[in-house]
Amino acid sequence: MNDTPSTSGGADAPQVVFACVRNGGRSVISRVLTEHYAQGRVRALSAGTQPGEHIHPEVADALERLGLDTSREEPTRLTRETIADSTMAITLGCGEECPYVPGVKYVDWPVADPGGQDPETVRAIVADLDERVRGLLVELVPDLDLGPSVLS
Repeated sequence: MNDTPSTSGGADAPQVVFACVRNGGRSVISRVLTEHYAQGRVRALSAGTQPGEHIHPEVADALERLGLDTSREEPTRLTRETIADSTMAITLGCGEECPYVPGVKYVDWPVADPGGQDPETVRAIVADLDERVRGLLVELVPDLDLGPSVLS
């Protein structure tokens, strides 16, 4: 699964899985931003219902320009077990293809697909997800000091 062992949350940290179709854009952006801001207090995973071969190069470029590392991001298949092990599943365009697991909170973020988009559009999608991730972290870890946005 796409997580960074050195910054993964402990056993009591909430786990969030970000799910989209190809696991090359929206879910990767969301996972990387969550890991950046959560300071190890939330474990973030990303996965896709039909994972592609690699993350979208325009997404990697946009995140790298913000100082966020994407070198270890690889598309991963979304499984029922991944969702079952999570506190929350954030869906980003996978709709009915995402497995449903009772007891897991699902939230759908209707965000455009950054794949194949120009840099300005990708940056706008990153900005949208940045705002959503920051709001999610305030909900999950109310005492977390988020610091400034990577877009500031």
